Amino acid sequence: MLYHLLYPLKEIFFGFNLFKYITFRAAYATLTSLIISFIIGKKIIRWLRDKKFGETIREDTPTRHRQKEGTPSMGGIIILISAFISILLWARLDNIYIYLFLFVTFAFGTLGFIDDYIKIKKINKKGLQIRVKFLGEVIISFVILLVFYYLIKGSDVKTKLFVPFLHFPIMDMGIFYIFFGTIILLASSNAVNLTDGLDGLAIGCSLLTISAFTALAYLSGHIKIAQYLKIPYIQGSGELSIFGAAFIGASLGFLWYNAHPAEIFMGDTGALSLGALIGIFSIVLKKEILLLILGGIFVIEALSVIIQVISFKLTGKRVFKMAPLHHHYELLGLAESKIIIRFWIVGLIFTLVGLSIGLKIR
Repeated sequence: MLYHLLYPLKEIFFGFNLFKYITFRAAYATLTSLIISFIIGKKIIRWLRDKKFGETIREDTPTRHRQKEGTPSMGGIIILISAFISILLWARLDNIYIYLFLFVTFAFGTLGFIDDYIKIKKINKKGLQIRVKFLGEVIISFVILLVFYYLIKGSDVKTKLFVPFLHFPIMDMGIFYIFFGTIILLASSNAVNLTDGLDGLAIGCSLLTISAFTALAYLSGHIKIAQYLKIPYIQGSGELSIFGAAFIGASLGFLWYNAHPAEIFMGDTGALSLGALIGIFSIVLKKEILLLILGGIFVIEALSVIIQVISFKLTGKRVFKMAPLHHHYELLGLAESKIIIRFWIVGLIFTLVGLSIGLKIR
């Protein structure tokens, strides 16, 4: 909005020319969402506590989680409100990718909100029935990929598959990319959701991955830099760095309250929307396979659940003391804060390796 209002006034005052630069708007999108999250965070926490929207701790979680019973959930509201306001202020609103990303995060956030509400109000302690929730995710993801396939113009690589170490696509999936992309969104959103089990764990790891994709969006949207780095040039994707920057600021603001010991949990409202954002970033920027590295922590957490379930069904034995993996380390006796920080460090390693592979080792 500010771009459309102030940039045309550059002829009157040269300072307004700053609004042309994505880096300038991205920096202030980060600050804006961070400040908004600080302003609304305490108020939303207080409101959720007054409404008794407190988390119900599952019986199968480690016993020390019992003391977290009643901590307000649905904290993803803070992230979404802060980020959306910042995006509408600082992004160019003539960019179709902005609307696609808004729809993705809002739709998954809404589904997560419904699931949180049902759990918190004890309509059903487990929230939405698994098949209903999964069906909702499938429908949303499929609609998003239909929009991406049929309405996004100006990209000749949107259905092509790129792999790390190669600067050319290995195949064009055509219309089948709709189904492939749907799987990416489903996997990404649920992997982040599975990681959301310790104070600050999921939001910290999400910050690292979103930061990487924010940088990649800027580079992919700059034709000369993209050609130099031999990465796919995605016309208009540079504006998505504003979107990512707004979510970085909002996530940092949320982490202020979610850091151990947490004053609020993000719930499915935040986890599903952040996971979907990471997924759609990988789809638009053609980094679907690189996502396995950039989101390495999420991949490991999801795999630990899959391995646990398969092992128990086939042999009756568990590989881990508890899945997802962070609970396994809890039951081994590690302090929660130590697990969180170590996972962040490993996540940072994955991020740096992923960026080096995606940009230079080709």
